[in-house]
Amino acid sequence: MRIALGADKSGFYLKEAIKKYLTEKGYEVDDFGTQDFEKGIPYFEVAPVVAKKIQNKEYERGILICGTGMGMAIVANKYKGVYAAVVESLYGAVKCRAINNANILTMGGWIIAENMGFELVDAFLNTEFTQGLEEWRQEFLKKAAGKVADIENDIYGE
Repeated sequence: MRIALGADKSGFYLKEAIKKYLTEKGYEVDDFGTQDFEKGIPYFEVAPVVAKKIQNKEYERGILICGTGMGMAIVANKYKGVYAAVVESLYGAVKCRAINNANILTMGGWIIAENMGFELVDAFLNTEFTQGLEEWRQEFLKKAAGKVADIENDIYGE
């Protein structure tokens, strides 16, 4: 699985730990964010790069980290077909994939410790859309995804 990764200065250290963790697990990870803590790239410049990579299907999943995860999510979600979810719990990491089919995980470097970050990333990467849900709920969510796509098409004029 190809993963697009990015962080601003506030998410730099968590991003570095997650990059190492994922690389050691055999994932292909490309880092589009801050490379030097002293020369941080703002969240509003990092998020569009990763969002476009996901939008264009160059990468299967994205991970964005800023201070709270919220700024990255707000910017990334401006792009059609991008579903970025701020996650602060293991439950949220599973459900953002199973229920919402999120393709970008956002986290807060001020909030999430390394080990928790590893657990959240594992849950996010290893959960599929509708996984573990009742059949009736799976059908509902698949139809809901189509309705969300219709909303996006209305917004983007397609």
